[in-house]
Amino acid sequence: MELSSFKQSIPEKIYAELEKRGFKSLRPCQSKSIKAGLFDDKNVLVCTPTASGKTLVAELAFLNAILHDKGKAVYVVPLRALASEKYKEFSKLYPKMKVAISSGEIDSADSFLERYDLIITTSEKFDSLIRHKARWLKDVKTVIIDEIHLLNDPSRGPALEVLITILRSMIKNLQLIALSATIGNPKDLAKWLEAELVIDNWRPIRLDKGVYLDGEIEYE
Repeated sequence: MELSSFKQSIPEKIYAELEKRGFKSLRPCQSKSIKAGLFDDKNVLVCTPTASGKTLVAELAFLNAILHDKGKAVYVVPLRALASEKYKEFSKLYPKMKVAISSGEIDSADSFLERYDLIITTSEKFDSLIRHKARWLKDVKTVIIDEIHLLNDPSRGPALEVLITILRSMIKNLQLIALSATIGNPKDLAKWLEAELVIDNWRPIRLDKGVYLDGEIEYE
């Protein structure tokens, strides 16, 4: 949909940021997330294919937390390498924003993070920050959880579930944005998160399924 059709729904500073980056339209999951209450502080679970635009949904959420609500945002990823990738990406996209990364193995409160707007971390490190009762946690407005389908992972799922549960109990009016390309039970997860569910099958490149045998592909 055309970006201009959402001008009344998107806070002015965020709309200006999108225009500056050259956006003319929004992808389906992005427009659906806005309609679901992304800028009304509602929890949102986004289940759409890879490369469908979920990262921009996360960006809109943390921009709203920082620029509009004057709070902090935390972006939680499953791997340290991914944390580093997101840190580089967002630092380049938003040079005026104070972006920090906290993904080391040292068990501490990382008090220096109090000076930053957007904090990118792993679920294990975020758990450590919470257990150390980092003072800046009270200023967190939005938490984005990437790859939330890892809740189903036998080794990492329980820790992530506990992390989400603690967050929701300790931070008043917290907004949760959960992202995934593969969830088997999205309605159940949305209910547990008390989130609006955004589902869409749009992808930038068509995906065809077929079987390869003896040099030929038979498509479904």
